[in-house]
Amino acid sequence: MAARRISSLLSSSATSLGRFSSWGRRINSFSTAAAAIDEPIHPSIQVDHTQLLINGQFIDAASGRTFPTVDPRTGDVIARVAEGDLEDVNRAVAAARKAFDEGPWPKMTAYERSRIMLRFADLLEKHTEEVAKLETWDNGKPYEQAAKIEIPMVVRMFRYYAGWADKIHGFTVPADGQHHVQTLHEPYGVCGLIIPWNFPLLLYSWKVGPALACGNTVVLKTAEQTPLSAIYVSKLFHEAGLPPGVLNVVSGFGPTAGAALSSHMNVNKLSFTGSTATGKIVLALAAKSNLKPVTLELGGKSPFIVCKDADVDKAVELAHSALFFNQGQCCCAGSRTLVHESVYDEFVEKAKARALKRVVGDPFKTGIEQGPQIDNEQFKKILKYIRSGIESGATLESGGEQFGSKGYYIQPTVFSNVQDDMLIAKDEIFGPVQSISKFKDLEEVVQRANASSYGLAAGVFTQNIETANTLTRALRVGTVWINCYDIFDAAVPFGGFKMSGQGREKGIYGLSSYLQVKAVVTPLKNPAWL
Repeated sequence: MAARRISSLLSSSATSLGRFSSWGRRINSFSTAAAAIDEPIHPSIQVDHTQLLINGQFIDAASGRTFPTVDPRTGDVIARVAEGDLEDVNRAVAAARKAFDEGPWPKMTAYERSRIMLRFADLLEKHTEEVAKLETWDNGKPYEQAAKIEIPMVVRMFRYYAGWADKIHGFTVPADGQHHVQTLHEPYGVCGLIIPWNFPLLLYSWKVGPALACGNTVVLKTAEQTPLSAIYVSKLFHEAGLPPGVLNVVSGFGPTAGAALSSHMNVNKLSFTGSTATGKIVLALAAKSNLKPVTLELGGKSPFIVCKDADVDKAVELAHSALFFNQGQCCCAGSRTLVHESVYDEFVEKAKARALKRVVGDPFKTGIEQGPQIDNEQFKKILKYIRSGIESGATLESGGEQFGSKGYYIQPTVFSNVQDDMLIAKDEIFGPVQSISKFKDLEEVVQRANASSYGLAAGVFTQNIETANTLTRALRVGTVWINCYDIFDAAVPFGGFKMSGQGREKGIYGLSSYLQVKAVVTPLKNPAWL
């Protein structure tokens, strides 16, 4: 595979469909409460750390190369970041290997590891404002979302796994015969973690938290679109007392940093979040190298099912949030809105009205619901899908174009009369595009919801407990939200069925991804009991 293809896949949460020219016909169905996009607000924070973090030190890339990280509001360069490649990954893995084999981290008491993680959580909470500003500037998500929702969730995740650190243990197993049998739960060693750009710090916490709690050491590869926040908080981790080499951060691209980490012979475990296409590459590289186990959290095309007994107003608001949250850049976005025919027309009208009221603008402004898409590639990809929806005969109810003339903003877009064979119904768009179709009964909606290669999540909106129970068990997905959506409690496991991934993150299930089980058998002579 060409280097460019690998780069695109290993650094993106959605497969690129290429570039296209804007079409001549304008869709004049969009009016909005969107805030005017004037001169963008400059965040009151200075970018001080743009180097690689290896063995507790900030250093330049071995090649000396850097790459730009861009403000999606404008396309302007925020800073230039060290571009790690094979040699830098080798250095980071060597540091992590030494820290695991010789350093204090795995030999430290679990309680002491817990205390360091708790100190880090306290520091992160103290620096919420700075971290949220970096996240918004580099990613484009609303500042209020980053500061009031996501950073507190990251803090909670580290405190959750800090609490698990000294509660990981094996079992005594009864055997048929005179043997004492016990199991030990041991860390893998060096873990390679690859995080995406849509939720950089949230996914950082999902992976780094359990990996460190279990006693592993880490080499983290950031997405090249959003490297700044992970570098910043990793500095805070070392201020909390993390020993050198335990957590190493390499920013770079797919054919260099991503591929090198995935295929490294001294990496014992991989965890990747991103597109399904990229997940296949990561899995293949792991298999071709040292058969390291891989946890994959991949793409989705999640159904949001609105039943005939639903409160339509509440269902519209929940479906809107399920799709448009984070500019639609969520792997588990409720991007297939399936509505019972008896309430379909009412739902479509109200969904359109809600989209027209969505506030789009500079994510640093108060009250903004939707900021820009992550970059030009994703921006053009989304617009191409919108064009395909129009050309395939779906009804464009609202949106459909760029919002404003600068940056990567897209109007909140709603399609009705969407058929299952349309690209907007099948593919992961990863943008603010809601596709609404109708169904007649539960048997039909189960068949259609499951007729996808994805199986990450689903939403069910009903007041009937029997309907809820039927759909909960019938849907082939990793998470089913009943009359709610996007509930990401630290203790709730998350992951996919089918081509949406393998393994689970968060909760007690997330620990098993970073632990090996060893059986120890010892003979007993004249035991008092068995």
